Amino acid sequence: MTKKFIEISEVGPRDGLQSVKSIMPLEAKKAWVTAEAAAGVPEIEVGSFVPAKILPQLADTADLVAHARTIDGLCVAALVPNLRGAENAVKAGVHKITIPLSASETHSLKNVNRTHEQMIDEVKNIVALLKTLPADERPKFEGGISTAFGCTLEGEVPEVKILELATAMMDAGCDEVGLSDTTGYATPGHIVRLVRAVKREVGNENLTGLHIHNTRGLGLANVVAALDHGITTFDGSLGGLGGCPFAPGASGNIVTEDLAFMLDSMGYETGVDLEKLMAVRDIVLDAIPDEEMYGFTPEAGLPKGYPNGYRTEE
Repeated sequence: MTKKFIEISEVGPRDGLQSVKSIMPLEAKKAWVTAEAAAGVPEIEVGSFVPAKILPQLADTADLVAHARTIDGLCVAALVPNLRGAENAVKAGVHKITIPLSASETHSLKNVNRTHEQMIDEVKNIVALLKTLPADERPKFEGGISTAFGCTLEGEVPEVKILELATAMMDAGCDEVGLSDTTGYATPGHIVRLVRAVKREVGNENLTGLHIHNTRGLGLANVVAALDHGITTFDGSLGGLGGCPFAPGASGNIVTEDLAFMLDSMGYETGVDLEKLMAVRDIVLDAIPDEEMYGFTPEAGLPKGYPNGYRTEE
């Protein structure tokens, strides 16, 4: 029987590096992206097109995109906060762009200095930009709903608001929406309820990806809950680097290495070579030695005889 494919999207070069003080040299970033692609990771979010004065850690995103585009088979993704960012992303040649629309309007104002209404206008403007391109040259456009499971600034975000924003982004022309647990508030039950509700609202095929944080240790449990409800793409960050500098206490992306190990042990196909993936950590640690990296699987090592005889599900 063919194993189900689950896509791992690496967000460390963007979400990870934006949250640390160290600035990784461009050559080290190139080595990171090259090595992780060689390990079989199919999609890497290499940066964000924001002003360098806001996130100097990501000032070289366009240069990194140019390098990543030379890697056969790699989907090169980037975050864009507005039309200007999208213009720069298109110019650089990314394959996928994501715009973050915070369900918490307080967080939206902190993060991108825009209200919900203003962000929907940005989405419409970006769609208009993309429609000027030949169909085969348009990057995929995802509307990412940040703080979807709760906000450190507002607390609980009403489900009706998330459904309203998901519908608005699809109506404005996004190719799909994604849900982000920016603050690490999600629990497995919450994941199931919200995924079901959004899929009912916008269609099963228009919600396939989640961005989950491990702030309270529930990251992988939330992945397992989502696997049973049609989610096929999960973001991870090498070594668990990352968080949100505009949401206090929002630390801890899912560790890509632990995510890949769990999915593989459950019998899913990811295309990732775990030994090669864990070796990529050395590139990051050598470049930013003052930053801490996490991960149970890298610390413990792969089980003896892995993978034969170890997978828990077939």
